[in-house]
Amino acid sequence: MNCFGLSKHLALLWVGKFGKLYIIEVGILGMLLFFVGMSYAGGFPEVRCVNPEIVITKVFGEETPGGKYKHPASITELDNGDLYLAYYGGSGEYEDDTKVFGARLPKGGDKWVGPFPIADTPWRGEGNPVVWQGPEGILWLFYVVRYGETWCTSRIHFKISRDGGKEWSDSAVLTFEPGMMVRCKPLLLPGNRILLPAYRETGDDPEFTAPDTSSVFFIFDMATKKWEQSNYVRSRIGNLQPSVVALSDTHLLAYCRRGGGYDPIPDGFIVKTESFDGGKTWTEGTDTEFVNPNSAVDLLLLRNGHLLLFFNDNPADRNPLSVAISTDRGKTWNIKRDLVRGNDSYAYPYAIELKDGRIALVFTSHERTQINLAIFDEDKLLNWKE
Repeated sequence: MNCFGLSKHLALLWVGKFGKLYIIEVGILGMLLFFVGMSYAGGFPEVRCVNPEIVITKVFGEETPGGKYKHPASITELDNGDLYLAYYGGSGEYEDDTKVFGARLPKGGDKWVGPFPIADTPWRGEGNPVVWQGPEGILWLFYVVRYGETWCTSRIHFKISRDGGKEWSDSAVLTFEPGMMVRCKPLLLPGNRILLPAYRETGDDPEFTAPDTSSVFFIFDMATKKWEQSNYVRSRIGNLQPSVVALSDTHLLAYCRRGGGYDPIPDGFIVKTESFDGGKTWTEGTDTEFVNPNSAVDLLLLRNGHLLLFFNDNPADRNPLSVAISTDRGKTWNIKRDLVRGNDSYAYPYAIELKDGRIALVFTSHERTQINLAIFDEDKLLNWKE
């Protein structure tokens, strides 16, 4: 946004959604009121859903101990009905003091217990924790450890807990291949196998995702205790952070964040890939209809067969935070809603379906210093109110 004078009047040059320019002529009083409003907005007011029937609550903010930086959160429902949240925090994204924190919301309660450190590698930074309640009472924690200055040096680590996250095992390395990362929730496959979506980030420019950055999937057999790796998913400008659902025992669908830079581009879209053999091999990534400003997405399959896609419906910015709904298993997406609008970045959505059928959604805001939670019924999306 730029301001300039027009003789006796003042005008605002506003760059709106999708790059459209607006020139608004205002008086001096209007200009003052505008900047007062922007000053307040710069303080990031309370995050609210466009639909007043969906309540968004602040889980942790800048004032929470552990460093002001708090970024992508994951959430899972434990076997006993508690909710467990994980995120990484510290003084900044690329700082060595970052560590993984966990917190618990007791079933039926409204106050979180924690946060408390659950993964911290001396002299190295952690990132992107994924907490997931798996079979046989095992709670999994996947996360990345950075072995250099950028994410292309990272490796995937994991821990397990057999008591609902009270005590954790020592850290183990899933793969020593550099650049390997996680971001999205695993999937339980037939035969007690676990599919973990991952990606390999290449290049050392933090402002540009290289075109050979690719999604990849790991499958863990609970019986043999062995991991297998799929092929890499190649695409036109790179793809990362795949979010996957199972449409059948063998047909899997994943939507991925696009590669490239963070500036808006005319051909920047969410990337789609499919597997027809239970996750062993994947198709080449292709562009979908959904624009993507190089930001994370999340795909959720409900028990009623509906698909929900959480994403930033904007080619340039990580706002608004939107959701698209498909009632025909991804063939068409006829329903789209903006959940949160504003001047902030509402990013890294992560959603699960709870045992009672409600949807739990977490995402970050306030320049990656606040974690937010919304729990709602799908009906609130279908019968939308503003």
